[in-house]
Amino acid sequence: MAESISRLAVLNGWPLFWLLSVPMLGAMSLETLSADLGSAEGVSHMIAYSVRWSVPFIYAVVAASALPKLFPGEGTRWLLRNRRYVGLVFALAMAWQGAFIFILTQLHRGHYYADVYLLRNELEGSSGYILLAAMVFTSFSLGRRALSSAQWKVLHRSGVYFLWAYAFSVYWWNVYYYDDPEFIDHVFYWAGFLVFSARIAAWGKTRSRRTTAVEAGPARMLQVLGLGLIVLGIVASATGSLWYETVSGQLLSPLWSQQLEQWLPYWPFEPFLSLLSIGIGVWLLTASPKAAPDPVAQNQDRVSATS
Repeated sequence: MAESISRLAVLNGWPLFWLLSVPMLGAMSLETLSADLGSAEGVSHMIAYSVRWSVPFIYAVVAASALPKLFPGEGTRWLLRNRRYVGLVFALAMAWQGAFIFILTQLHRGHYYADVYLLRNELEGSSGYILLAAMVFTSFSLGRRALSSAQWKVLHRSGVYFLWAYAFSVYWWNVYYYDDPEFIDHVFYWAGFLVFSARIAAWGKTRSRRTTAVEAGPARMLQVLGLGLIVLGIVASATGSLWYETVSGQLLSPLWSQQLEQWLPYWPFEPFLSLLSIGIGVWLLTASPKAAPDPVAQNQDRVSATS
């Protein structure tokens, strides 16, 4: 039953793109008509509103390749099969945001440069749009022919990670830095955390099948350490407001780090430290102990070698 539904033409390919896009376009149009675009506050509201439409789609793209490895089934395979079209819906939603940012910079330039503009944010946003434009162009045959298979994978993987990081970091700061986060901030923060955690878990599952074996004793120590880092990452993900000031102060104490913060996107990476801890933990946890040597097999090998 589930397979027959997921194979319906309307739920796959370009029909799915329009099925997802039309409601979003309708909602954006209605919200635009009710917003006061003559004021900086009205345009800023539309920027935030368009982002909320786009975030679920980039999160779905991030999760698409991991979920079939973790939860094999028709539903997860359907998402992976339609990842391209979900990504194009995300691009369409981001085009709305880009249009409202342009309006803000042109009609409310004073407000933009006084209250919004920050070089690092500008670099993050511009880099994201450049990557997104390149990904959209290479999602079609004309653009894809310009890249080798390896180049295409590097572009799309790095682009998806960068765009996920932008959305995730925005909601991490909303939750742990500002005094009055909204409910939707918590939803999008934890959704972003979970989809990337799924990527880590899927990578760990694949790695556990390929990893080089190590001695049993050291392997057990690595696994205990890995489990501890995973627990630490999970705790850190839920307690950012308790540690980010101390950690930020330490990371930004060198002068070179303070300078780097001005232009390197996301530096010093506070929103991602919990996921880094989990990733290192999974890397350690999936170390495989060597099997104990079989004395019978070793004796047979010696006999074979001397015969």
